[in-house]
Amino acid sequence: MEERLQKILARAGFGSRRACEELIRQGRVAINGQVAQLGQKADPDCDRITVDGEPVRVKRRHTYIALHKPRGVLSDEGDGSGSLPTVRDLVPLPGHLFPVGRLDLRSEGLILLTDDGDLTHRLTHPRFGHEREYRVLVEGEPDKATLRKWRRGVFLDGRRTAPAEVTITGREKGRTWLRVVLREGRKRQVRRVAAMLGHPVQRLIRVRIGPLRLGDLKPGQWRRLSDAEVKALRSAVRKPRRSRKRG
Repeated sequence: MEERLQKILARAGFGSRRACEELIRQGRVAINGQVAQLGQKADPDCDRITVDGEPVRVKRRHTYIALHKPRGVLSDEGDGSGSLPTVRDLVPLPGHLFPVGRLDLRSEGLILLTDDGDLTHRLTHPRFGHEREYRVLVEGEPDKATLRKWRRGVFLDGRRTAPAEVTITGREKGRTWLRVVLREGRKRQVRRVAAMLGHPVQRLIRVRIGPLRLGDLKPGQWRRLSDAEVKALRSAVRKPRRSRKRG
């Protein structure tokens, strides 16, 4: 059955649909010996699809890894110098595995690594609005007014952040533990908002992406997802999250 080429490439482990579209734009993809065009369809069971001249093999069973990223480890492939470890260094499995839900160098917690490009696209695209939950240790003790501002949303780069769930879960030596749940993923959003409100982040741990939880994984540890977890993720990404109407 024919389907869009970028979807086939994503299922074959070449990254998100956007990344696969870029491969097509660069003229690196061919169908039956002819350079492919963006938007073109193909049948992976009948057509010969290649990337940089190498045959594309569509995987029928993908790999799904939950990793507890430690602080000081890069979420992406780095600058190529090898000066800092990456999440890929921590998972000694063959093949292309791409991180879903990146974290900055100082942050830690749950990252999903997979070769399922379609799932990657749906988990990371803003229109699907999947929840991300964090345990956050901030300086000081945010008062009720500060928490209300964070929950309503503040302006970052000229645009208001989406409403967030922010609750106090504990206090220690002039610092406060918060539970923060977001439905959008702007760059370093939790750190920037906390600093803007006068409570810089001292520690940030992501404990959930959609239905997938970090559980009892220690920093640097990883595990394969269970069939039930994969099913829950696939169910969660079937449809974009509907935005609430304002009346």
